[in-house]
Amino acid sequence: MNVAQSRILRRAGLAAFLGVAALLLSGCSIDNEVLRFGFPVGITPQGESIRELWTWSVIAALIMGIIVWALIFWVVIFHRKKKDSPEFPRQTAYNVPLELFYTAVPFVIIAVLFYFTVVVQNYVDEKQPNPDVTVDVTAFQWNWKFGYQTVDLKDGTVKYDGTDVEAQAAAEASANPPEGEAEGSEDGEIVPGAIHGVSPQDLSYLHYDQIETVGTSNEIPVLVLPTGKRIEFVLASSDVIHGFWVPEFLFKRDVLPNPKENHSDNVFQISEIEREGAFVGRCTEMCGTFHAMMNFEVRAVSPDDFEQYIELRKPASDGGEGLTNAQALQAIGQSPIATSTIPFTTDRAQKSETVAEGN
Repeated sequence: MNVAQSRILRRAGLAAFLGVAALLLSGCSIDNEVLRFGFPVGITPQGESIRELWTWSVIAALIMGIIVWALIFWVVIFHRKKKDSPEFPRQTAYNVPLELFYTAVPFVIIAVLFYFTVVVQNYVDEKQPNPDVTVDVTAFQWNWKFGYQTVDLKDGTVKYDGTDVEAQAAAEASANPPEGEAEGSEDGEIVPGAIHGVSPQDLSYLHYDQIETVGTSNEIPVLVLPTGKRIEFVLASSDVIHGFWVPEFLFKRDVLPNPKENHSDNVFQISEIEREGAFVGRCTEMCGTFHAMMNFEVRAVSPDDFEQYIELRKPASDGGEGLTNAQALQAIGQSPIATSTIPFTTDRAQKSETVAEGN
């Protein structure tokens, strides 16, 4: 290698080093638009942990890419066959130390990535006893039902067990018809009886709560949650498989019918929502005709506003009903309708008209 080639190689190495150093130094705060690489800004500690894993994984991949491309260009430039020389460049085949090195390095990289992935996964899946709020999430074709199972903000003001005992008992009672029973409907349709002692239409695994918000084709359901509190989500589907996804959570969860029988972990927690706001939610499993319109919204409010919201929605002591979701939101100074799902709505009339015209 002559002096000119050596100088070029040194400069190329210096440029690559400075580029990597600049990338790493800019990642000290590790939360800016460039280093998110397309990820949205997380609103939970779990989401931030996932985003940091993504960022560092991409940085590691870029560093390895720079090294591989540098080696390729180095070989192409400095170890090509000389034009006037009949000899091949020096070969490194059967170089045992070199072959051991480039065999071991990928295993080290995989081990490091696996370690940090497991650490983040364990943190995301961590559950602690006695969360501040427990939310029942029921997915159905093609919308959502949200109910508050328990609320205990541990500040001496709100402590609420929201289970609808009567509805839960009725669902459980209807789930166990006599073995082999079959009833004829008015139109002659045969209704199947119990299979292994359980009705095929059994929905007793779902949770029923006194405070519930149910989405319709005319209204996107808004799930109101407090900031700064640990929240537990209990997921279940009443029909097919759905997917629960809030992009700012930075992960999604499958929502299955009969979670226990399907051996799925249908419970997860977030340690807190870090800022107030309206955040869109989606179904991520293709679940039928109106899957794309199966949206919801998470509305994060202050703990004080959440306490007031729960009080407004509680059934009255005289047996009357509390305020609706929209009325309670309006009472605490929030928009009574979803604001984050534009241009996606739940209105299915336009799509139905388009299908009819196509036919």
